[in-house]
Amino acid sequence: MKTFTIENGTNNITIHASVKEAEVVPDAERFGNKAALAKLAANWPAARLVEIWNSLPGAPAIQKFKDRQTGVSRIWKAIQSLGAFGLEAAPVAPLKADVALEKGPAKNKGTGAKKMSVDATKKGTREGSKTEAILGLMKQPGGTTLKAIMEATSWQAHSVRGFISGTLGKKMGLTVLSTRGENGKRSYSILA
Repeated sequence: MKTFTIENGTNNITIHASVKEAEVVPDAERFGNKAALAKLAANWPAARLVEIWNSLPGAPAIQKFKDRQTGVSRIWKAIQSLGAFGLEAAPVAPLKADVALEKGPAKNKGTGAKKMSVDATKKGTREGSKTEAILGLMKQPGGTTLKAIMEATSWQAHSVRGFISGTLGKKMGLTVLSTRGENGKRSYSILA
């Protein structure tokens, strides 16, 4: 029966053919099965399990395990293959969703939102679209009211305000003028 030792200072795992060989290793803990490894690991900080995993040959680096039991199971499975192939060339099973991989650099960097020029807004609106209808209302002398835009689009007030701020102001780069009239009603217009 194989016996494993794990050194307390370095987390090196060694496979021994007998318990007598394993007893000779100083400052090491011994285990021969998954249950014994789990019993040892119950006293370890979770970070030690991650360090042990990351030190195994061929193991992809991770930041944490989902839980202690998952860590023990993966380490046990990996060291079983170490025993079959020797310590140097040990294949490790591919990771599943229960471990968190270390974050690497982003492969694709976003370019961010681009503002369209006023010329692009004239070309970019489809005929008969709600955007075209709203722009038509806002270009009128004196602008338009929130209520008129709501009637033209069948949108609720918060949707209209979001459209004005997000689409017209940020995406299309238009300057929207919002004024409150003598009657207390707000009107929206586009500066051309």
